[in-house]
Amino acid sequence: MKKKTTNFKEASFTQAINISAHWCKEWERDLLSEEVLADRISELIKTKNGLRGFFAYALSDKDCLLLDKLPFSLIIKLNEGVDPVVEIVVKNLIMSSAQIIFHRRQNNHEYELSSEVISDRCKGILRLLETNSVTNTVKRFIKELDTMGNSFDNSRKYDSEQKEFIKKQFIDIAH
Repeated sequence: MKKKTTNFKEASFTQAINISAHWCKEWERDLLSEEVLADRISELIKTKNGLRGFFAYALSDKDCLLLDKLPFSLIIKLNEGVDPVVEIVVKNLIMSSAQIIFHRRQNNHEYELSSEVISDRCKGILRLLETNSVTNTVKRFIKELDTMGNSFDNSRKYDSEQKEFIKKQFIDIAH
């Protein structure tokens, strides 16, 4: 019987999420070393679906502690593919920050807390990535904030309170 393997280059977004979840759980149970996990993630995030799927899982799953602990070997690998990594993490910081304000207004403290976890994880990663890439990406997105929004098609723009909060989050990266 032939062993079934997933070709990372062909993995769908959903498959990348599931692969990431599996690896992170193995790492948390000490079944994978930090170095092996970092190598696997490095290969996965070389594709758009892999990059999106890994960060969708690792940023949002409250039980995944990988991005809270940020092993050194993972930071090295994330810095190897730095520009796409920075871009997706900055986008997630923007979205989660806007959602903090939205959920706060709705008095939905559970979702507000979830958005804060994502935002904090994003800032933690950005503090450890290559400074020039982070700085340039943040500057570019600050200029684009007026055309960005809360919907996939950007039809609902971020309001002034959300934009100011996003800018404060960017400043907080330096601390």
